[in-house]
Amino acid sequence: MAFGGLEKKPNGSPMADINMTPLIDVMLVLLVIFIITAPLFTHAIRLDLPKVASQPARETPQTITLSIDDAGKLYWNDAPVSAAEMRARFAEAGQAAQKPELHLRASGATRYEVIAQVMGAAQQAGLERIGFVTRPARAQANAPAQ
Repeated sequence: MAFGGLEKKPNGSPMADINMTPLIDVMLVLLVIFIITAPLFTHAIRLDLPKVASQPARETPQTITLSIDDAGKLYWNDAPVSAAEMRARFAEAGQAAQKPELHLRASGATRYEVIAQVMGAAQQAGLERIGFVTRPARAQANAPAQ
């Protein structure tokens, strides 16, 4: 830290400014160290974890599978239902202590309006866990054209 110069000044007061050069040098050295070491933190280690047979989880939530075809017809667990009946079943499922998960399976040609109405009805009934079921990409590539 510099408190003054070598030359004599008439007022003779010490310099009160902080010398920032050493602080900037330390900061730049730390920056370079972090830039060099950052890629090392993202390195993943490949592990072959052991396979152990265990008991299934005790609490498995009930799952509702709701399918929608191209025409907008609804199927509750593969049984056809009307929109009013679907809303009643949603309300019943929403009152349960353990709320079920809703798996929504919609055809690619289904209108978005129908899907939005189903999701809105489920949300109003208190069903918070909604998942979209899709086909894996490999199965779609090998599937015959419809």
